[in-house]
Amino acid sequence: MNTSESADGERGDTERLTWIERRRAKIRDEIARNRRGEYTVPTWVLAVALVAIVGGWLALIFLVG
Repeated sequence: MNTSESADGERGDTERLTWIERRRAKIRDEIARNRRGEYTVPTWVLAVALVAIVGGWLALIFLVG
């Protein structure tokens, strides 16, 4: 029983380490892309900016006019 439990525990640790390593590699790659100037703005940020600009113009038109 102890051998199967320790084997499962080791496998879980190895799986966790590989997940952590993959995550760290993704983060490293993203930082490298950003340093090279290949960054992109997320779509939701662009959508929020567009709604804020249009909402501001509409508020200006209806409140002042």
